Amino acid sequence: YSHEPYIAVLRFWTFAGQLDEYADEIPGRRKRGNDALDVMEEHLRESRFFVAARYSIADIAPYAYTHVAHEGGFDLSSRLHVGAWIDRVADRPGMLGIEDTFGG
Repeated sequence: YSHEPYIAVLRFWTFAGQLDEYADEIPGRRKRGNDALDVMEEHLRESRFFVAARYSIADIAPYAYTHVAHEGGFDLSSRLHVGAWIDRVADRPGMLGIEDTFGG
């Protein structure tokens, strides 16, 4: 559980205009979010998906906030394997991004 409390929360605080309110928490959450993204990058270096080398709920769940992590201030540009994984998941039939379901 090292993804949502950091990546999603920083995205929410950004959209809610609460970055100043939580300024003391941001550096720690940003570090832990980057740590989670680094773990993802390392795993995806060797595998196309997260479990059993095939698409599953283990990909759908983290995709939700990973594909919009930049909206919380996370830089994915150097995480090439995460980026390729985002593209693979996005290309699945019926896959919707947050912006498609909730208007961003």
